[in-house]
Amino acid sequence: MLKAGIVGLPNVGKSTLFNAVTRTRNAEAANYPFCTIDPNVGVVTVPDDRLEVLGEINSTQKIIPAAIEFVDIAGLVEGASEGAGLGNKFLANIREVDAIVQVVRCFENDDIIHELGTVDPLRDIEIINSELILSDIAAMDKRKESRTKKARGGDKEAKKELDLIEKLLPHLDAGNPAVTLELNDDEKETLREFFLLSSKRTIFACNVAEDELADAQSNPDGHAMVKKVREYAAASHDAEAIVISARIEEELIELSPEEANEFLTDMGITDSGVSTLIRSVYHLLGLRTYITSGEKETRAWTIHTGDKAPAAAGVIHGDFERGFIAAEVVAYEDLVEAGSKSAARDAGKLRIEGKEYEVKDGDVIEFRFNV
Repeated sequence: MLKAGIVGLPNVGKSTLFNAVTRTRNAEAANYPFCTIDPNVGVVTVPDDRLEVLGEINSTQKIIPAAIEFVDIAGLVEGASEGAGLGNKFLANIREVDAIVQVVRCFENDDIIHELGTVDPLRDIEIINSELILSDIAAMDKRKESRTKKARGGDKEAKKELDLIEKLLPHLDAGNPAVTLELNDDEKETLREFFLLSSKRTIFACNVAEDELADAQSNPDGHAMVKKVREYAAASHDAEAIVISARIEEELIELSPEEANEFLTDMGITDSGVSTLIRSVYHLLGLRTYITSGEKETRAWTIHTGDKAPAAAGVIHGDFERGFIAAEVVAYEDLVEAGSKSAARDAGKLRIEGKEYEVKDGDVIEFRFNV
């Protein structure tokens, strides 16, 4: 299961967001076996309204959503790349995740003292990014030294790595994360072997005040700090910025789904931002969902973008992939419009796809196989 790490400076709402993500999402999907692996790791279900709709169509007994892991990573302080604070733990934990959620404080409150004395979201982001980049520079300098010796000896793999390092270091030295460096497919494959911290895809979670959430969600550009983060995220990381309120998340943690919905409605919002964040992280990780649905269960299955039908079948069971014959596929929208699988078939919306079919997000599939 792929992991997303929640990072940020101390006291920006990071752990509150982690608690909200891992607790309230589980409350909305009681059929999913939630587990806390460690005190700072939790399995999170991915909100997907399509499952309930298909469950009603097929009178399903059980709904099982897709899931990913979230990790609450130790708070970072300036100098982490040199071991300051919990720097070594912070950097080691980031190395183990597949994507980053960077929580950024975007509100003023005299009762909540910012560690650096003032509220400046772009400065906070730059501190974290700088520490990741500095750690990567140190790692690349060390790797360059070892690969140079091998390349001189005629090692082609070392030469390939050295060429990439020579291209990468000036990019990092200029303060740019590795994820924004333009590379060809071979270079991208080599980069993955470096396990660089700044090569991980990132989403920024803008933590706003409770009374600002509704306006900030409907008009992010109308909130000065959120607007700055959005512009920075797009320019520096080609990334997305999501608006959340950690204070509201604290209120929601102990509420039932019905009470939480009523609470949010009274505030004039439909979602606290957590559902949007989880879905965005899921897609950021390159994950997509196809669905199987019947009387016994309606279930979301996780695949990677571009996966073909046999690989998708293998997610259910290896025998499905080895003995793959064909896939009966209907798009979610077509199935809902038809009202049933048989009606979709009669309408010509049900297709038989072979081994080269690239599974789409929202496909409702039944596999044919023989072992």
